[in-house]
Amino acid sequence: MTQGCAAPAQTAHLPATVDLANEAVIQGTVTREGNPVSSAYARLLDSTGEFTAEVVTGDEGVFRFFAADGDWTVRVLAAGGVSVDSSVTAKVGEVAALEVAI
Repeated sequence: MTQGCAAPAQTAHLPATVDLANEAVIQGTVTREGNPVSSAYARLLDSTGEFTAEVVTGDEGVFRFFAADGDWTVRVLAAGGVSVDSSVTAKVGEVAALEVAI
């Protein structure tokens, strides 16, 4: 049983319960020198730069957000003061995929 508030496990495969006909998904992988980076923070910022959500990458370096249609920024923060911004457009019925190399 899960205690408190937490994001679901960040894995490469969408959960079977996700109905893409009704969801806009932003998903990506964080890598360093080709290797997945776990425990990095992925932040979702709206089109004005306002913070919307944050998750921690899983063992596979994966992050995932469910967002409204539109333009977003994913900011990845990792050890060593790394901060990388990536622009992405979310659309219902699609998975917007990002590969973030740090």
